[in-house]
Amino acid sequence: MPKNTHKIAIAGVATLGAALAFSVVPADAQTTTTDAVASSRVVYSSEQVKDLTPSVTGRMATAGLKVEAIEAKTKAADAAARTKAAADAAAKKKAAAAAAAAKKKAAAAAAAKKAAAQKAAAERKAKAAASRAAQRVAIKKAAAKSYPDNLDGWIRESLDVMKKHGIPGSYEGIHRNIMRESSGNPKAINDWDINAINGVPSKGLLQVIPPTFKAYHVPGTSWNIYDPVANITAACNYAADRYGSMDNVDSAY
Repeated sequence: MPKNTHKIAIAGVATLGAALAFSVVPADAQTTTTDAVASSRVVYSSEQVKDLTPSVTGRMATAGLKVEAIEAKTKAADAAARTKAAADAAAKKKAAAAAAAAKKKAAAAAAAKKAAAQKAAAERKAKAAASRAAQRVAIKKAAAKSYPDNLDGWIRESLDVMKKHGIPGSYEGIHRNIMRESSGNPKAINDWDINAINGVPSKGLLQVIPPTFKAYHVPGTSWNIYDPVANITAACNYAADRYGSMDNVDSAY
């Protein structure tokens, strides 16, 4: 602060002191203005005044700085909060996108697995259908097979039935024994041997008695003892059980 300003300030203080001196004189007392003024000396100093109380403007400036600092701090906190909120939102969005992608991938994998299972099931179904069709064709062919209604046809059909049931025997062995037993007559009957005497005569191509025919009857053939195929097959089944095969029989059995 300039020295002149200091001097004016000191003078003002001195003048204020003089005014106060006048004001404290009692009303009934004599007033000597000259003495009061004379006794009030004005002292000037060239030294700067120190430790003066800050002016109102200074205090306002300081308060303004504090407000600005608080506002700046608040703005910084708000900015940080907004940044954090934006980061949290981005993280949530990223997590949601990852979850959606994972869900989509899982759905695709499940769909692929289901499609594969359906394809495998369709293939199995088609294969089973083809197998059944093949079996039907085979059965149809087997069913369509026919045999001549004579001794040759009877023996051949009997051999096919025996093969299905695992009964041994050959065409030659069967034919040889038929010719010895009945000469190829499916209605032949023996009414003179011991079986006939006992009331159970031998019958058919291979001269089988009824109890033996019943005991060794082969499923799929007729229960008529005079049926050529049924008679041959039952007789061969009995011969296999007792002699190993009809091929081993060379006489009455």
